[in-house]
Amino acid sequence: MNPLTGFTAALLLITLSEIGDKTFFIGMILATRHPRRWVFLGVTMALFLMTVLSVAIGQVATLFPPVVVNGLTVALFLGFGLKLLYDALQMKGPGSLEDEQVEALEAVEKREQAVAVNTNRAVVIEAFALTFVAEWGDRTQLATIALAAAQHPVGVVLGATLGHAICAAIAVVCGKLVAGRISERWLTLIGGLLFILFGIIAAIERFGP
Repeated sequence: MNPLTGFTAALLLITLSEIGDKTFFIGMILATRHPRRWVFLGVTMALFLMTVLSVAIGQVATLFPPVVVNGLTVALFLGFGLKLLYDALQMKGPGSLEDEQVEALEAVEKREQAVAVNTNRAVVIEAFALTFVAEWGDRTQLATIALAAAQHPVGVVLGATLGHAICAAIAVVCGKLVAGRISERWLTLIGGLLFILFGIIAAIERFGP
């Protein structure tokens, strides 16, 4: 397996999937309340740990019979892709990311009502905790697991980490500006096509001649 292939696939998938996600808005909201550098640190630490855990799970999956792992990997990518394309086609107009923003705001408010955030360390911990919980079970986590089962694990870790860092930087620095210009329909459509593309590539690599 070529590490560059895993790196490129993970970078593209994560960057295009995470913009406008719940974790994106968590970073954006926290950056309006606390120093940006500490928010960015907490968010990226959580996403890096999530990436490493996801890749580790993906590597454990390779211990199962290859035909089972390969079949599940292809099915996961194609299933996500078709679901996203269906969702995009059902949207009327460009769509709105309001639901994701509301969920992110509720999570932040609930956390800050329960825990005082009055030091830089507390900001990092809050950003880390909120991001880690929001990302657990997310489709990008499952996609990272699938990528790690199909591609070089080091390449996937590096590509996914860079993709997460790019999205976190955008959210923290200019999240409000970007959020106002994002079309949920186009994001969903592009994400769906990307998942299907990786599903086809995985199928060719694993089951082709």
